[in-house]
Order: sequence, then C-alpha cells, then structure tokens
Amino acid sequence: MTQLPVLNLSSEATGTTPAGRRASLPPRHLADLDLAGRRAAVAELGEPAFRAQQVSAHYFGRLVREPAAMTDLPARTREAITGTLLPRLLEPVSELATDNGTTRKTLWRLHDGSLVESVLMGYPDRVTVCVSSQAGCGMACPFCATGQAGLTRNLSTAEIVDQVVWFAGLAARGALPGCPDRLSRVVFMGMGEPLANYNRVIAAVRRLTEPAPEGLGLSQRHITVSTVGLVPGIRRLTQEGLSVTLALSLHAPDDDLRDTLVPVNQRWKVAEVLDAAFEYAARTGRRVSIEYAMIRDVNDHPWRADLLGRLLSGRLAHVNLIPLNPTPGSKWDASPKPVEREFVRRLRAAGVPTTVRDTRGREIDGACGQLAASGGGKVGERENGLLARRANEETQ
Repeated sequence: MTQLPVLNLSSEATGTTPAGRRASLPPRHLADLDLAGRRAAVAELGEPAFRAQQVSAHYFGRLVREPAAMTDLPARTREAITGTLLPRLLEPVSELATDNGTTRKTLWRLHDGSLVESVLMGYPDRVTVCVSSQAGCGMACPFCATGQAGLTRNLSTAEIVDQVVWFAGLAARGALPGCPDRLSRVVFMGMGEPLANYNRVIAAVRRLTEPAPEGLGLSQRHITVSTVGLVPGIRRLTQEGLSVTLALSLHAPDDDLRDTLVPVNQRWKVAEVLDAAFEYAARTGRRVSIEYAMIRDVNDHPWRADLLGRLLSGRLAHVNLIPLNPTPGSKWDASPKPVEREFVRRLRAAGVPTTVRDTRGREIDGACGQLAASGGGKVGERENGLLARRANEETQ
C-alpha cells in the first residue's frame, strides 16, 4: 500500500459534518447548469455570454480548473468569472494507492465538512472511476459499512461530476502506469443509493455524456447506475431514453433472506424488483447486471443458486458475483472458493452468464463494501469503507 500526500487540514476537517453546522448543498457550479444557464450566470456579471463556453471548454475539454491557466479570459475579470462558475467543491483529505498505483482511492471533504470517497481504477484497456452520489447511505444493508453509517445528505450534480472530472484530469496526466490516459467509464457504485438522489444523478449522467464544452463526452453505454431496488426509480430510468447499464444489487433470490440483507425489499419484493429491471432491459436493449455478494453460509447455498438461475434464465441479465470484502467488526465473511465455484457452475448450467468480480483495492479499503469516510485519529488511518459497489466492466 502506498500513502500519497495528505493535505494539511485542520482536525475539524477530518470529522463528519462539524458540530453546530447543518449539512447543506454547495454553491452553484457550472456542472449544475446547462450551457444556457452558464451563459446567463456570466451575463449577470456583465460579461459576454461566450465566456461561459470558454470556461466550460477548460473544465470539460481540457480538464483544467485553475483560473491562472485560463489565459483566454481577461485578467481583470478572470477571478470573478471562475469564482461564479467554478467554486471549489472537493478538497482531497487523503489519497491511497495500491495495485502498483493503478487503483487510487480519495477521501474528499465537501464544503460543509461532509466526507465522501471515490476510487479510480486503471486497466490496460480502460480507466474507470467509481463515484459517490450521497454522503453516507440510508439503505441500511447490514453487511455494508456504508449502509450502517446512515445518510448525511445527497450530493449536488456538480459534486458528483467533479469527482469524475478530477480523476479524468489525473488519468490525463499519466498518473496510472500502463493504463490509457483517458477516463472512459463511470460507475455510480460509491457511497449512497443513486436512485434515492434521482434528479441529480440523472443530471450528472447527462453532463458526463454530453459533448464538450457542454459536458465530458463519455459514452452512455460506459456509464453504470446501481440500485438496491428502488422500483419507482428504475421505472423512471426506463423512461429517460438513456442507454446506461443498470446494476441491481440483489444479494438474495428469495424474499425471506432479502428482507434482511436488503431492507428495502420489505417495500418492493424480489419479483417486483426483477420485473422493473427486466422492463428496463427490454426498453433499452441493455443487459442488466445482477450484483450478488457471496456471504458464507448466508446466501451461498446451492438451492439459492438454482433459484436465481430459474429467475434469470432466458432474461437479458448477467450475474456479477462479489466475494464479500471484510469491514471492521462485521460478523459476515466471504464464501469459500469451492462454494463460490459451485454457485457459478449452477448459474451457468441454467444458461445465466456469470462472472466473479475483481477484488482490487482491498488493501486500501477501496474494494466492494469497504469505502470509508469515517473521522477520528490521523487522516487515512481509520477509513473503514463506505460502499463502493464497482461494476464489472465486462458487462459493458
């Protein structure tokens, strides 16, 4: 594990939202606005509207956020323009790297003291960022450190987008050895339930996929949005006309167990959740990724593999098995490899495409279920991990 430089922040910055201050949304940022909105914001300063396009081209096209580098803006008004459109949203508190520098986790402090994490993962053929959409999570899944920590607040559209742009700039500067210098994929599998912050997440998806200078210009097909099964949100997403991948965190094929592992199942049962997911697949032609954490003696029984196979057989779906990663104090443990292999065999025998997720980032608490934004002690020493349900890029 490599410890990267840590900003010299006050002790207050390492905790959760400071005492006596309410969590709040940040100042307006250009990523919160479409191009017309950015032009209007610049016009309010008495500047020509095309200045908004110039700043947008720097931010989304050149991945530049420092005013001094924006020399095509007049020096006398540069600070005012960038202060209006590019307020600082994220401050890196700590950064950790593993896998020879190709997996990097950053703990961010937001403007109100809230803490979130995101992970950058480089491969020989692609670069992926796993982003957070909420500070904390309100879904209360008992095997996930994020869900046990509770929800602080939703992130703004720009706070989500800024994680991606920051890491895109890092990749462009050659920070990932042996990997491409262009970020190509985004997975909404960090802290939070994306569909519980629906409007801002969808706005972020559009901003990430619109061509520069409107947005970052990524392919919709290289965006994955995860959910524990908020059926109304899945149905809304089906109507959006997007071609993103839907990842459903199922974790159990039967209601008796899923009611415990994924408490939202008490509102929307397995059949209803799968029906909504299958409707999304039918409308978009995109294969749904079924996320399934393998938990020893809890959900890894052969009969559950057979049941899951029957539920998914003939459907446009893929199972992504996740070896459970350790979190401090958890009673849960990963399934033994022979059990995992038998689960895979039974699913494939039922005709269901199945893969086992890469567990990269475990050494820095950056693997599935490990992302942390807890305070206390020295920065970076007590990160237990809030959920980072990274999608298996093989499903893209």
